[in-house]
Amino acid sequence: MNSLFPEDKIIFDLPDAEIIYYPSFFDVATANSIFTELQNTIPWQQDDVKIYGKVHPQPRLTALFGNEGKSYSYSHIIMQPHPWNSLLQKMKFKLEDVVDANFSTVLLNLYRDGKDSNGWHADNEKELGQNPVIASLSFGAERYFHLKHKFDKELKHKILLEHGSLLIMKGTTQHFWLHQIPKTAKPIPPRINLTFRTIK
Repeated sequence: MNSLFPEDKIIFDLPDAEIIYYPSFFDVATANSIFTELQNTIPWQQDDVKIYGKVHPQPRLTALFGNEGKSYSYSHIIMQPHPWNSLLQKMKFKLEDVVDANFSTVLLNLYRDGKDSNGWHADNEKELGQNPVIASLSFGAERYFHLKHKFDKELKHKILLEHGSLLIMKGTTQHFWLHQIPKTAKPIPPRINLTFRTIK
């Protein structure tokens, strides 16, 4: 898993947030290889979610890997982790060299096309602790990551998440900001996103 150490980072000047973006955390060849391996070897699943009392299939595929016994729940879904595989463990160690965190869990999302999405939410589940550090890797098609402030409706931002990129959210970000990956009408190929987190 050779890649140049990511020197280029963007620190976003947003109030009540600490968000850092590395556009080329992995070089293109490494990112291509990771994407193919994840797409073909991860046991992807599609859970049902309840929205306003109605049950719908989640508009993306997911998988959870992590330390034994660290289940993760969101949107009335409780996921039990698969044990770390060697690729995910290598990525975890690489992230921990850059981010001041010890990650217990990774939630993987496969967006099959532009119709797959993730609605407005904050990663603020109790088991993530007070000011969680979320490290998000993106592979495959570029998608826009939208942010909006919970209390100041004028504060909005969007970031194009590139192939092989890393986005870090920490500090009070989850208290004050919501984020989403919206649907797009454009015909686009699949994207895989990995969000590393620490379950207390």
